[in-house]
Amino acid sequence: MFDVIVAGGGPTGLMLASELRLHGVRVLVLERETEPVPYVRALGLHARSIEVLDQRGMLDRFLALGQRYPAGGFFAGIAKPAPERLDTAHPYVLGIPQTTTDRLLAEHATEVGTEIRRGCELVGLRQDDSGVTAELADGTQLRSRYLVGCDGGRSTVRKLLGVGFPGEPSRVETLLGEMEVTAPPETVTAVVTEVRKTEKRFGLGPIGDGVYRVVVPAAGVAEDRSTPPTLEEFSQQLRIYAGTDFGVHSPRWLSRFGDATRLAERYRVGRVLLAGDAAHIHPPTGGQGLNLGIQDAFNLGWKLAAEIDGWAPQGLLDSYHTERHPVAADVLDNTRAQMELLSTEPGPQAVRRLLAELLAFDDVNRYLTEKIIAVGIRYDFGEGHELLGRRMRDLRLQQGRLYELTHAGRGLLLDQTGRLSVAGWADRVDHVVDSSTELDVPAVLLRPDGHVAWVGDDQADLLSQLPRWFGAARDDPGTSPAG
Repeated sequence: MFDVIVAGGGPTGLMLASELRLHGVRVLVLERETEPVPYVRALGLHARSIEVLDQRGMLDRFLALGQRYPAGGFFAGIAKPAPERLDTAHPYVLGIPQTTTDRLLAEHATEVGTEIRRGCELVGLRQDDSGVTAELADGTQLRSRYLVGCDGGRSTVRKLLGVGFPGEPSRVETLLGEMEVTAPPETVTAVVTEVRKTEKRFGLGPIGDGVYRVVVPAAGVAEDRSTPPTLEEFSQQLRIYAGTDFGVHSPRWLSRFGDATRLAERYRVGRVLLAGDAAHIHPPTGGQGLNLGIQDAFNLGWKLAAEIDGWAPQGLLDSYHTERHPVAADVLDNTRAQMELLSTEPGPQAVRRLLAELLAFDDVNRYLTEKIIAVGIRYDFGEGHELLGRRMRDLRLQQGRLYELTHAGRGLLLDQTGRLSVAGWADRVDHVVDSSTELDVPAVLLRPDGHVAWVGDDQADLLSQLPRWFGAARDDPGTSPAG
């Protein structure tokens, strides 16, 4: 009997498992593939995902294997410099192949006690008042209190639940692969630069060892999306768009992706939940997909752990859907807009030129950039201070950094007055007395995911908000503040 079974061992599932393990939840990750996927689906991490890794003490191992790039030019590939005054201590994109991200997340999940079983395909499930029974392809049946489908855009879990997945099917398709070329690098660079003046869905970039990552529009939308394209298809489409196929040969892998855009109607059905691509799919414009899934897991993990631990206030687990569904809807909309701006038709190109003019204004540039890197998100916690519902950026404190205090995944009262108390909640909320020149409010209460749940200096007001996020008070053996 497990507390949680996670179906899917990609970034979303592994991040969720690690979050649950912080709270002692017994987790099993089921992954259909017997070996890690060898090809690179995504190429980087945006600022909010970087913050998430920093909040849990994992960032250094990612920084050691990635490369930092300016956080600019994300929206529809419109080339603009990084905006000023981004609301983050990590104003960069971390270039790191998804294969490396997957490996590091798997290593961390294992280190904190997650059990990962590969070659295990979930084919059936049923739930009752006390838990979920998962059926595997080999006939094995497993039991857990909850199950989370992190099993991708073709999610078996979502289909078994019968959750609607409305949206639009693919209208255009793009070929993506890794292969060698015979053309010299300077020729590749010159031709790609010229083609990309009009066709933004085209590119060849070196990834090491003489291998190039090749992206080129497909001739149409394949009837069977699961069938990989051939090298000849790549060669033909490259000749159409570039006048040459660059001598492509020796492919490592070949794939195709479309611009289908869909959003699950519900993220929770009883004891079964959805996260990552199982809950939403969209074009890869802006590089938001992997990041969106990691951030889903970060929102869900502490809430599901609280439910299992028995202290979750009523409605906390349902707030996962309430908070994350609108975020995904916004990502779907901005990727729809970006896809229109990638069109070579005169109308979309005119809008693209107009938007390029608007992006010259730093406020516009910053607004769209913060939307894509997900630091502009504000959950609806009701009326209150402008910080309420926003995640708190890393702050320099007198005694260190804010994110260094969040590694345990607990709530946090950052108290600059020294007069407040979390007595009754000290088993779930850390009380830190410290100060920062970057924080101009007396105190903030942070949820385990770093979002601001309360702002102020009034103890009675604080006591009215603690139960909303952290359940009923308990008798605490020790409630003295740190700092």
